[in-house]
Amino acid sequence: MMRVDRSSLPVLGPDPQLRFPTIEKSSLSNGLRIWTIEHRDVPVVVFVLLLPVGAAADPDDRPGLAAITGDLLDEGCGNRSALEIHDALARLGAQMETEVGSDASVVTMSVLSRNMGRGLGLLAEMVREPRFEQKEFDRVRDLRLNRLLQLRDLAPAVADRAFTHLLYRNHPYGHLAIGTEGSLRGMMLREVHQHYRRAYRPERVTVIAVGDATHDALKQAVARGFESWKPAAGGNGTPLVDAGEIDPPRGALERLAVVHRAGAAQSELRIGQVAAARQTPDYHALLVLNMVLGGQFISRVNMNLREEKGYTYGARTAFDFRRGRGPFLLQVGVQTEVTADALREALAELAAIRGDRPVTDAELTTARAALTRGYPRNFETADQIARAAAQLALYGLPDNYFSEFAPKVTAVDRDEVTRVAQAYLDPPRMLTVVVGDRDRITAPLSALNLGDSSEVAMA
Repeated sequence: MMRVDRSSLPVLGPDPQLRFPTIEKSSLSNGLRIWTIEHRDVPVVVFVLLLPVGAAADPDDRPGLAAITGDLLDEGCGNRSALEIHDALARLGAQMETEVGSDASVVTMSVLSRNMGRGLGLLAEMVREPRFEQKEFDRVRDLRLNRLLQLRDLAPAVADRAFTHLLYRNHPYGHLAIGTEGSLRGMMLREVHQHYRRAYRPERVTVIAVGDATHDALKQAVARGFESWKPAAGGNGTPLVDAGEIDPPRGALERLAVVHRAGAAQSELRIGQVAAARQTPDYHALLVLNMVLGGQFISRVNMNLREEKGYTYGARTAFDFRRGRGPFLLQVGVQTEVTADALREALAELAAIRGDRPVTDAELTTARAALTRGYPRNFETADQIARAAAQLALYGLPDNYFSEFAPKVTAVDRDEVTRVAQAYLDPPRMLTVVVGDRDRITAPLSALNLGDSSEVAMA
């Protein structure tokens, strides 16, 4: 009988090697790009239509325009009403969703492989021939206005909106995709038509097809749906805003801003600054830095504020990478009476990792393992692979990017983490937004010497 030694943990094997599947690329005569990937495990095909135009392209006075345009794509197209579209999706066993972020609008359809031709035809019809009817526009706009009213009561949502606005001000990243009440109330259907004509053009679009079919079959399905797509007339007017080409503010006007919530039992904190773009060569080092600082449960910020001090249920940090320079953000909700103490501890952690208490060998090993050990699990399904390929297309990354991810993370050393911490984290220039009870937190906050706090009214 084989004897098993249970006195010690088994030795870990080498990191699993990821081989991202081959991408075949082609294009149609109208400029639309087609990427195909074979994934034969399950009889499903996923189509991702990537349009690199997101909320950052909203006109200055119309935040929310890109998002409401995306919402209306499945609210009627060609000869189909909204109900008929969703009935057709159900008959095909297909699922569809539209997402509009800062840099891109993405339409995703998952359909059984035997129905991929009809599914792709329906997707193409929605994108090429949206009806944009007044009654559907009014309904979708009212839904968004109701959602904004709901978000007024959610302190985390208020904090996110205030932080974004104060950090980026009039930069294209200075508003959330959902828009504002003033913008939505003043928005006209003709503005949706104008945005569609300017943004939705085949030469901007990449369709990524992943699933249980050959490259050629996937390519032919996409070509049948989109090869006759011609840009809408009148779309060559004012060029769209590219946030990646506009420098964000070097620093926030305020160091400390308060959104008053009378009687709030908790304060919602947002601390951060404009940091790095997705294509920065420091990307992997920044991921490791974040993992040590606030990217996992055992990170410094969470262990300090939650485990040692008991101020919160959880605290986290993140770099929000975008085409342009996205924000670094520390977010936490704490009891009102410890608002200033939590802010002091958070800023101290951000400062310490830059030099006084740099990352240790143990932290570095744990952070690198957290990023690499489970990494292949991100590419198990057709949907995951399609979304990963969309990142390559949106950010102009090489096809071997995912295969090279783990080795590049593993190569990050302590000196590199310290270097990027010093380069991208500057606590004295960070913006802090507090959503809480002004009358109970103003005096303790003033003791932190962050300057006079500005009070922000969020409609």
